[in-house]
Amino acid sequence: MAPQTTPVQTSVVIPKETAVVIIGGGIVGLTAALNLAERGVAVTVLEKGRIAGEQSSRNLGWIRKTSRLADDVPLAQASDRLWAGMAQRVDAEVGYRQSGILFAARDDAQMAMYEGWKKSVEALDLDSRILSGQEIAQLVPNGQEKWRGGIYTPSDGCAEPTLAASAIAQAALKKGAVIIENCAVRTLSLTGGKVSGVVTERGEIRCEQILLAGGLWSRKFLGNLGIHFPTLPLICSVLHTERLPVATEIAVGAPDFSFRKHRDGGFIITQRGALDAPLTLDHLLIGTQYLDQLRHQRGFLRIGFNRYSLKDLSLARRWSGQSISPFEHIRTMDPASNMRLNQEALNNLQKAWPAFVKVKIKSAWAGVIDVTPDSTPVIGPVAKIPGLTLATGFSGHGFGTSPAAGQLAADLLCGHPPIINPAPYTFDRFQI
Repeated sequence: MAPQTTPVQTSVVIPKETAVVIIGGGIVGLTAALNLAERGVAVTVLEKGRIAGEQSSRNLGWIRKTSRLADDVPLAQASDRLWAGMAQRVDAEVGYRQSGILFAARDDAQMAMYEGWKKSVEALDLDSRILSGQEIAQLVPNGQEKWRGGIYTPSDGCAEPTLAASAIAQAALKKGAVIIENCAVRTLSLTGGKVSGVVTERGEIRCEQILLAGGLWSRKFLGNLGIHFPTLPLICSVLHTERLPVATEIAVGAPDFSFRKHRDGGFIITQRGALDAPLTLDHLLIGTQYLDQLRHQRGFLRIGFNRYSLKDLSLARRWSGQSISPFEHIRTMDPASNMRLNQEALNNLQKAWPAFVKVKIKSAWAGVIDVTPDSTPVIGPVAKIPGLTLATGFSGHGFGTSPAAGQLAADLLCGHPPIINPAPYTFDRFQI
């Protein structure tokens, strides 16, 4: 069963015009809307289904700097600062806790990977530290596995996906943003090659600028405009347990499981060493751009043709503003969870920490992650269409970095000094 987000009373009346339209009501789009509304900019968020109905409520809730590429760490550091003040900013609980994240290694090769990462970010003033197996046992007690070692970042943490996006949406509404659910954007209106509005299933909205924050749907939306944007889907399956008295607040990532404590006393668990990789037509079209990832991560991928593959094949790749779009055919992408992977994760966790043997499963779900060839998002303008900016392709990192990503997008839209250097996130790095 998909996680249930805190309900938000959104708008029902579509404005005829606004300054900025945000396509996609996930947490990045909502955070951008909050930033714009706080600056007095007229902004309308259009969501084809319900806000945060897809990966923004289905992710693990981790907020981390550990193991990010060095160029991507400043975005995570800025997000840490913004998460720390988010509850006060939106006047609501978001579940943020700076409880630390620990990654454990079983062998020398895994330790070398963490040691190499730590060396690569030496200039970035992080509090990450290499641990021995004995130190892991002290930090997360009552385990049975003899870990080779690991890496621990005390300033990493988590927030609750089912709370955060709704709280940010409520705050944006109070500041004057308009948020409309069940209203798909079919295409753009262009005048002289520049953005002049959006065509929705319920009519046209005139606007000066557009932010596309459509997650896994962004490739299809841009493809319909003749714009190449490479992403491929991965499906992550997740367990949520009943309350369990395990003596740790620290989130743990092992080679074949991960867990973090939920605010209700249960745990969020996944098979960290395996993701479903459904085969799609896009694998034939852009698969060669992922060869480097495949060489390094083939062991993590459970590749196959499944229901998601069939569903994707059934969706149109070209349509007009007068045609029903793929976004109306599928309001919410809701893949079935892979219970085999969930059981693998639970079995592996129980061997390492026997306290989890007593666990009872509360719910399970899955979400689709949109992955770029370099696992880094695009946050920046599309030169081919002046007035169009992207904040998408977050490759499973969107929730944790959403406060700074949304602010960066708003900075670029407003022409303000950016919160961090946007150079690693340019769109043109993918143009061929």
